[in-house]
Amino acid sequence: MSGHKLRVIPLGGCGEIGKNMTVFEYNNQAIIVDAGIMFPENDMLGIDYIIPDFNYLIENRNRMKIHALLVTHGHEDHTGAIAHVIETFPVPIYATPLTAGLIRVKLKNAGLKDHPLHVFQAGDSFKFGPFEIESFHVTHSIPDCVGFGIRTPVGLVIHTGDYKLDQTPADGWPTDFAKLALLSQEGVLALMADSTNAERPGWTPSETVVDRAFDTVFRDAPGRIIVATFASLISRVQQVARATETYGRKLAIAGYSMTENVKIARKLDYLDIPEDLLISIDESKQLPPEKVVIMATGTQGEPTAVLGRLAYGTHRQLDVLVDDTIVMSAHPIPGNEEVVYRITNKLIQRGAHVVYDPKANVHVSGHASQEEMKLMINMIRPKFFIPVHGELRHLHAHADLAYELGIPEENIAVVENGTVVEFTGDSMTVGDRIPGGYVFVDGSGVGDVGPAVLRDREALGRDGFVMIVGMVNKRTGELIEDPEIISRGFVYLGQSEQIFEMTRALIRQVAREANNGNRSQQIQNAVSKMLYSETKRRPMVFAHLYEI
Repeated sequence: MSGHKLRVIPLGGCGEIGKNMTVFEYNNQAIIVDAGIMFPENDMLGIDYIIPDFNYLIENRNRMKIHALLVTHGHEDHTGAIAHVIETFPVPIYATPLTAGLIRVKLKNAGLKDHPLHVFQAGDSFKFGPFEIESFHVTHSIPDCVGFGIRTPVGLVIHTGDYKLDQTPADGWPTDFAKLALLSQEGVLALMADSTNAERPGWTPSETVVDRAFDTVFRDAPGRIIVATFASLISRVQQVARATETYGRKLAIAGYSMTENVKIARKLDYLDIPEDLLISIDESKQLPPEKVVIMATGTQGEPTAVLGRLAYGTHRQLDVLVDDTIVMSAHPIPGNEEVVYRITNKLIQRGAHVVYDPKANVHVSGHASQEEMKLMINMIRPKFFIPVHGELRHLHAHADLAYELGIPEENIAVVENGTVVEFTGDSMTVGDRIPGGYVFVDGSGVGDVGPAVLRDREALGRDGFVMIVGMVNKRTGELIEDPEIISRGFVYLGQSEQIFEMTRALIRQVAREANNGNRSQQIQNAVSKMLYSETKRRPMVFAHLYEI
């Protein structure tokens, strides 16, 4: 076995924010750490979310034994793709209690409720083939987060998961520095560390900053308070519940995902919310506005989430009231800024007072900033360093920090998804990049929408379409009757009769003059050119002529 190399392959999370997933492989045996999703970018029309491309695992399934899927914490960018992976590779899942509770809901919704899900406590150890795993607690923006020390025949690799070094976290459970120090004393071959805030100097503020900001908001708000955050940000729910109780209000939870997550967290004692503090949305409408707090989803501008529906007046139970105070307790994920600001402006238009960072410290990041990253590197002192979990600019900024701290440049690997990194006991080699890309989930379809479909959607959204249907004499090419022209998203039919009369005349001419039998295609091309000449727009043109 001494001749084998450890292969580390990030399938997501390197070069982007989201869909974190990493494979550790040795001697045809492997473990997976995390399987998350990424939110679609603005130009990915109709896409619900994106999952990692794990074709490498599918192509090598006959030679490779995958022992387990280990999960660092319960956020969607680390758990959202688990059901998709498990449907293909039914390997056991290992997670801490709260993370496991959130995963159970996903498995149940996917029809996989009987799949083996093993619950462990932070600090527990387990063994899979050549891998010995030792978990350690880290602080993040959701309780029950862990990183992993992964002992392999070539050395110890530490994977931090998402972390920050908050000394006063909302749940009172700081990062396990003692365990990290013990792992460091073994000698660490490689450190794979969260890079999200690598461009941010200093230290990430403590969650106690948010408590103080909430105190100010709750003291000054004249009417209802609506706090919007991620559905899985359990720590923030606890902070809102404490402020709600302090100021004599009642708390309602809006949105299916947040409601389910709160139920699970309370059942597992990760949320301490008195039963008489919680009310339903319907009950909240019977109370004076100044006695109500509502927690909601939608801080990333999702149109179907609670906040988006409030902004556009389409929520079936709630409307924005004058004197409402809406707190955006989350930062926009990179790429979501435009839609988030649009939602914010709409809420202000509807009469709400909107509070967000930097207007007030109503949200702090769950990720380490530069000084915490330096402390992590200095505490671990790895031989090799791989920054993960971030866009390329974040990975390079994190690599620069490691270089400043004395890790040789040749011992630092900035890699993108699919890049194979191989380790021996004293070497690191960056290999080829395996083929892969985005796997889009659109409704019930997984991977059946690709770049070509997205380009078509973009073209349809930009200039619309024109459809031509008609019947023609096969022998003479004469139209039997006027063709039917159907248009959507191109021009307003009632005011564009002239352009469509020109279109009909052109169709008659081309149908009559076509001599190779491919009348539909020739009409399609001719109409496309004419419409662009007249309107400087490029609608998608479809023509179908029945020849009789």
